[in-house]
Amino acid sequence: GVSLLAVGIAAVEGEFQRGDLVRVLSTSGFEIAQGLVNYGAQEISSIKGCTSEAIADKLGYSNEPEVIHRDNLAVQN
Repeated sequence: GVSLLAVGIAAVEGEFQRGDLVRVLSTSGFEIAQGLVNYGAQEISSIKGCTSEAIADKLGYSNEPEVIHRDNLAVQN
């Protein structure tokens, strides 16, 4: 029941747009989840490590406070 926030993102790989299905990897490279993103790859690269409150300051707008909302996130067991 948790969302993926920008503050929890260490790196972004590949090209994708808002609404795309992406894989979420651990720092060790293991897939830990999949989900539909609220931001594109370039946007996430700009906001990674930031708090949700800082997104609008970095981008000039805020689509959502979460990069992937918990309703759109499937965590691996």
